[in-house]
Amino acid sequence: MQRLRLKADGRIVELRDGQEIPLGPAHPAEAAMHPAAARPAVRDLRRRAQLTQLEFAAKLGVPVETIRNWEQGKRAPRGPARALLAVIAHSPETVFAALSSEPTAA
Repeated sequence: MQRLRLKADGRIVELRDGQEIPLGPAHPAEAAMHPAAARPAVRDLRRRAQLTQLEFAAKLGVPVETIRNWEQGKRAPRGPARALLAVIAHSPETVFAALSSEPTAA
């Protein structure tokens, strides 16, 4: 099982053998130099998952209008949504499995 961590500066790293391995640009400034590469292409992620906009929105727990706005460039994912999309880009099966599992009672 892969272990990922969201850092305070927005980077996502993989935890492997006690070390953090960056999954994207090593520094946020590098992402700023390539804005298209820095933000996940929502339409591409959705299509790779073979989901409709409605299905993708339901899996993420957001209104379908949000997915449409992201795909049409009217709005950009921010904060937790952006981090979630970055993790989906790296490991969609893991994310969708985690999102679909029911929480267990303690």
